[in-house]
Amino acid sequence: MTDRPYALAIHGGAGTILRSKMTPQKEAAYLDGLRTALAAGEAVLKEGGAALDAVTAAVCALEDNPLFNAGRGAVYTTEGRQEMDACVMDGRDRRAGAVAGVFGPKNPVRLARAVMERTPHVCLIGPNALELARAAGLEFGDRDYFFTQSRWDALQKTMEMRAKGEESDDPARRHGTVGAVACDRAGHVAAATSTGGMTAKLPGRVGDTPIPGAGTFADDATCAVSGTGHGEVFIRWTAGAEIAARMRHRGESLAEAARHVVMEDLGPNDGSGGVIAVDAKGNLALPFNCEGMYRGSVREGDAPVLAIYGD
Repeated sequence: MTDRPYALAIHGGAGTILRSKMTPQKEAAYLDGLRTALAAGEAVLKEGGAALDAVTAAVCALEDNPLFNAGRGAVYTTEGRQEMDACVMDGRDRRAGAVAGVFGPKNPVRLARAVMERTPHVCLIGPNALELARAAGLEFGDRDYFFTQSRWDALQKTMEMRAKGEESDDPARRHGTVGAVACDRAGHVAAATSTGGMTAKLPGRVGDTPIPGAGTFADDATCAVSGTGHGEVFIRWTAGAEIAARMRHRGESLAEAARHVVMEDLGPNDGSGGVIAVDAKGNLALPFNCEGMYRGSVREGDAPVLAIYGD
């Protein structure tokens, strides 16, 4: 007999393809990618597995899909390179692992987990992070593996606009991230987030994804959160930790706290985007303040729910 039903939510980025530019074929492909990732995470929870394993599995599936801006589908810097960030956090004891600016491992989220489990540190960058990936036996990909024509074309378009003194207003340029949050049958929560960052970002730029308390957060006492949006603003407003703080200090529900941070704190301050969140009772919240957010969720005993836009 289970203590409580499990719950899982995933996202594939906010500030999505505008509805006006979405085709039935593209929509079907994105929904299929979300469905695959949700199933990968739920398979772990169905077998009584841990929330941390579930979110890792779900995010790996999204990193493997070139449609999403993480892993294989990562965007490019101004120098035409891909630099990836990822983070995992375990709500049982707030252990966290993160990597920033890495290229090579097919699943940066697995490297983030290796940082948590194999080192005394929270975040690694540079050559030592890649050495850890090799020591952990992680799979590597070359530039051809990570290349996607649409990401390369987006970089060229952005750079051409900048040469004219213009800036792209496409929300998808800075909102691509993938993530997962879960509550397992034991009532433990976990979060995982992975991203290629912003199209045409400066080399070395690090966003909110690998910063615990900003784009990724987990604590059994409150909630697990994975964010997607304008990373600089998520960092400045400590989005994930703020949701937990409102629950802890104000007694707000998960839904109330998440909605307030996304709509009242981030939204008015150029922080377009959204979050997925779960508490230790299996309650879910998936608020966003832009046109859409690729997302999916499931609770034990219920059918999975997949969506892109707000209706």
